[in-house]
Amino acid sequence: MPAKATINKLFLIDGIGAIITALLLSQVLARYESVFGMPASLLYILAGVAACFAVYSLTCYWRIKEGGAPFLTGIAVANTLYCIATLGIVAYRFDTLTWLGVAYFIGEVLVVMSLVSVELGAARKA
Repeated sequence: MPAKATINKLFLIDGIGAIITALLLSQVLARYESVFGMPASLLYILAGVAACFAVYSLTCYWRIKEGGAPFLTGIAVANTLYCIATLGIVAYRFDTLTWLGVAYFIGEVLVVMSLVSVELGAARKA
């Protein structure tokens, strides 16, 4: 598959994933704070960041026709920083998190970092 098509698909995957994350954080985890153990106020902040990433990635998907590698690298770096921040929040709030909360955030970080790996590989090849 040509690098341009791969990069474009990765922007779409990233954007849809960010929407799913924002919805899960704001509409599920925040409503069931006692089940997951993370304060809603922190979940809304993480959801807001994810929503911004969705706007960025989907805008890149729709607007960038060529030369998207630097933009893909940008979202990969942003995703990495999001994961570092998430792990920091998990460590800070670990005493209040339930096993479901820990499992959710570890799972999210694993999925996002897997995507980051693919994004950086595609950006390098372009």
